[in-house]
Amino acid sequence: MNKDFLCLSDLSPDEGWELVKNALDFKRGTRRSEVLKGKTVGLLFLKPSTRTRVSFEVGINKLGGNPLYMTANQLQLSRGEDVRDTARTLSRYLDGLVVRTYAHAWLVELARHSSIPVINALTDFSHPCQILADVTTIYEYFGEETKKIKVAFVGDGNNVANSLMVGAGLFGLNLTVATPPGYEPNAKAYELGLKLAEQTGGKIELTHDPYEAVKNASVVYTDVWVSMGDAEDGLKKEFLKPYQVNEKLLSMASPGVKVLHCLPAKKGQEITEEVFEKHQEEIFNQAENRLWAQMALMEKLFS
Repeated sequence: MNKDFLCLSDLSPDEGWELVKNALDFKRGTRRSEVLKGKTVGLLFLKPSTRTRVSFEVGINKLGGNPLYMTANQLQLSRGEDVRDTARTLSRYLDGLVVRTYAHAWLVELARHSSIPVINALTDFSHPCQILADVTTIYEYFGEETKKIKVAFVGDGNNVANSLMVGAGLFGLNLTVATPPGYEPNAKAYELGLKLAEQTGGKIELTHDPYEAVKNASVVYTDVWVSMGDAEDGLKKEFLKPYQVNEKLLSMASPGVKVLHCLPAKKGQEITEEVFEKHQEEIFNQAENRLWAQMALMEKLFS
């Protein structure tokens, strides 16, 4: 494994499955670790968060470490300090850094000049920790059938869709992504997913037809239409209306379909409240698994 975890492609397929299985062992209480004992891990968040912040803070504590939460406004970054100098300074104080930011290139530059492990907790391009939790959740429900079932992502081709494609390649999943024309996922992420799928037997398809995507799917996944930091876009929402996860759309899916949402949800937009509440058990199980998947990741990264 690389020093840093900036993208799912930093893992090998074997390492990915190791993390998923270790995450579930942490969840069951059959695995324990104090790999972070005596260590301080910084949480540098340029974007606010609920699940990412709390799950990382709790996970660091459970692994015996001390989390230190920082925002850009609390640091000289707010006054224009060079990202390289910030990286080199924080590396002298901390044992690791979890970063939630906007531009992926900024994170790559920070990691390049850090001598400590850097974890991508979200950029505009990718959300790899989320997908680790998602695959953990799917595996928890479907076990060894995980590679055989169909997974559908419906909505905006955002950072979650990008990382889900890379994850499908890494874990050998059968994934179909449905977005409106002009709102497709990032081409680089698609190519990366396809390249990994050549090793694992994964399958990644893109379509503009949400009903075709959801047809016979065992898992249907959606996310907000307007990501944090993006301007409200009425036209975009009009294009996305046919991609709402509702009972009509789910009627095309396999019986017993699981619905996932990485949260927070805008009920009435990307998902109806009726569907959300009907599937809240798997949605909040998915949220919980952020904790366990990230613990498995940090254990591996800091060992």
